[in-house]
Amino acid sequence: MLNVENQKPPKGKWTTPPFDPRFPNQNQTRNCYQNFLDYHRCMKAMNRRGKSTQPCEYYFRVYRSLCPISWVQRWNQQIQDGTFAGKI
Repeated sequence: MLNVENQKPPKGKWTTPPFDPRFPNQNQTRNCYQNFLDYHRCMKAMNRRGKSTQPCEYYFRVYRSLCPISWVQRWNQQIQDGTFAGKI
């Protein structure tokens, strides 16, 4: 999937994701997880239809800025192993 270097934005390019009314609280753990799922669902749907995956980049940028890299690495490994708990 993605390695750690691809997870890091270019130096000085850290951005804050926009407000999402589904997650109004300070704890953004669910927001992180949901955007990770949305990214992979979007990629799967766009690849299946043979369309550009450009719209999926929004979800990638959001979960990349919210999620700890260690979580993303673990989830990606679980997806590869077929043990990921989320429905993609």
